[in-house]
Amino acid sequence: MKILYHIVTAVWYLLSLLPMRVHYVLSDILFWVIYGLLGYRKRVVRKNLKESFPEKAEAELRKIERGFYHFFCDYLVESVKLMTISRENLKRRMVFKGTELVDECIEQGQSCALYLGHYCNWEWVTSMPLWLTPKVQCGQIYHPIENKDFDRLFLRLRQRLGAVCIPMQDTLRRMLEFRQAGQPVIIGYIADQKPHWVNIHHWVNFLHHDTPVLTGTERIVRKLNHAVFYADVRRIRRGYYEMTIRPITREPQKMADYELTDCYYKLLEESIQRAPEFWLWSHNRWSRTREEFDRRFEVVNGKVIAKE
Repeated sequence: MKILYHIVTAVWYLLSLLPMRVHYVLSDILFWVIYGLLGYRKRVVRKNLKESFPEKAEAELRKIERGFYHFFCDYLVESVKLMTISRENLKRRMVFKGTELVDECIEQGQSCALYLGHYCNWEWVTSMPLWLTPKVQCGQIYHPIENKDFDRLFLRLRQRLGAVCIPMQDTLRRMLEFRQAGQPVIIGYIADQKPHWVNIHHWVNFLHHDTPVLTGTERIVRKLNHAVFYADVRRIRRGYYEMTIRPITREPQKMADYELTDCYYKLLEESIQRAPEFWLWSHNRWSRTREEFDRRFEVVNGKVIAKE
């Protein structure tokens, strides 16, 4: 397997050396393969779009669908480019605004949490260390990939600019270690994922769906009293993004249960409504329903337990 890792890494590296304009030619070719020839997850994408935008006509939904697949192919080649793209080039292509708000928190001794979704190029958000005070350690919570070789490859990509990747199951432990060491952090939480049944504690009305959501981020930031921000990302044009760091609260402990989670999903929905083609529609996010949850599980003392 180590041989496979080195082969894949070498190929990835060589491809990443190609000029950006060549990558987008490859992306256009990839679009016709993934969308036109293979129809990759087209049924899931169409179902998600139709249910999320019942007010839109079929022609508009098809336009969003094609836009999503074009963007998805761009995301793939941009992720390849991340291996060798220079810091200067990436700073031109991924611009961060509102970083002074984070720097202010860090100077005052408060660490930060950043809510974001699978929207625009979330891989390039790992370039945030290029924009913030060197006093802060940037990081992101992630799900380790089952294939250890590919997990190792993506860790190399996501950490090459100074951010650290923290496995989801280690989140609280690592946060406490940073605090004990006196190291201020800003940690990105991609929270628009489908929770396992036993991790469902809250539901929100999101894109016309009764949606079960992860609430672990809220529990962690409230426990540690981190300042909370939302990553409002826009695609300016092909290959260029702008992320505005929008404040949610610096006093999460004063917010009611699930208020932070509700706020995040409201902001994420606003981003998606503005330009829906840039969200990751190919995931089957709404396969868990409240009816099935109520039939199979019950909540006892705050824990989700399967019914006998």
